[in-house]
Amino acid sequence: MSRRTVTPPGAPVYGPYSPAVQAGPFLFVSGQLPALPSGELLSGPIEDQARLCMENIAGILRAAQGTLGDLVKVTIYLADMRDFGTVNSVYAMFFDRDPPARACVEVARLPKDARIEIEAVAYLGGA
Repeated sequence: MSRRTVTPPGAPVYGPYSPAVQAGPFLFVSGQLPALPSGELLSGPIEDQARLCMENIAGILRAAQGTLGDLVKVTIYLADMRDFGTVNSVYAMFFDRDPPARACVEVARLPKDARIEIEAVAYLGGA
């Protein structure tokens, strides 16, 4: 099985890992914080942070010739589960129909003290 890393410009990482790794037809996207291309975290409303996480995932997918429609599994990590409803509203805007399988987990702390992190798996093997 072939394996390659996907590192688009402007995709900050905060440790020894790749933004994404493609193994065969699957693309494993590392957890995305609400990070600007400079690496600085976006502060402000959780809506804006969730949107930026999803936009960062979309950018990584584009670099691998994929789209958000190729996602098959998403995991959302929240520092505060009270943000769940708001994050759901933002998340839903990224999918016309048939969203991917998903889990949402509250955690004690996220890297860089972020409020949200989203990781994903996409299938890029076609229909």
